[in-house]
Amino acid sequence: MKRFQDKVVIITGGGSGLGAASALQMAKEGATLVLVDINEEGLEESKQAIMDVAPEATVELVEANVAKEADVKNYIEHTVDKFGKIDAFFNNAGIEGKQNLTEDYGVDEFEKVININLNGVFYGMKHVLAIMKKQGYGSIVNTASVGGIRGVGNQSGYSASKHGVVGLTRNSGVEYGEFGVSIKAIAPGAIMTPMVEGSLKQVGGENWEEAGKEFVSANPMKRFGKPEEVGYLVAFLLSDQANFINGAVIPIDGGQSYKY
Repeated sequence: MKRFQDKVVIITGGGSGLGAASALQMAKEGATLVLVDINEEGLEESKQAIMDVAPEATVELVEANVAKEADVKNYIEHTVDKFGKIDAFFNNAGIEGKQNLTEDYGVDEFEKVININLNGVFYGMKHVLAIMKKQGYGSIVNTASVGGIRGVGNQSGYSASKHGVVGLTRNSGVEYGEFGVSIKAIAPGAIMTPMVEGSLKQVGGENWEEAGKEFVSANPMKRFGKPEEVGYLVAFLLSDQANFINGAVIPIDGGQSYKY
């Protein structure tokens, strides 16, 4: 029996990176998917990748800006109107933002990162939790980061937003466990996604691959993680097998968060 057979799963940031990889994994396991992203072209590419390996999959695409509550309500209402329920939610969309010392970090840039990474996660949780509470079941995985459980230099906006995601996860796990809803977060480290590649190019420019070697030296495994490795973890955490994991923040970082 496929773990996601007859289950409806929403994935934000589904047009690339961790969202796309997780969507592909859950599609193989029978999920009905609602992929959400601000990038319409990325959504189409994700859907095509799914159709190539799971042509029987049902995949809905919704273009949305998660920093706008009205857009968030729309993708949630669209899902319920179309499928009648939400079994699982990968609350994943996010950006890294520009890198700078805190004193030089632009206020507009800080607000942009917070609006997408933290407010967007809050809006998703707020409106999905109301539905899951009424259903009496559901599973949520939020994307935090190693930067949400330890300091990361030159990324005050990103780190602040991801620490906030950790707080929301733990707090909501306390609030909604009694209603049959399981909430957890993942804390990825150096995973080779388009967002991480963009971050390395900020630091290293044309020599970004050299900057990448220095980046991965921070984790004991001395390599980048693969998006599909995160996809395997997300699929497990959203499945019924992980229902008793609640309020937890789970690193997937090659051991980086434990290294002194």
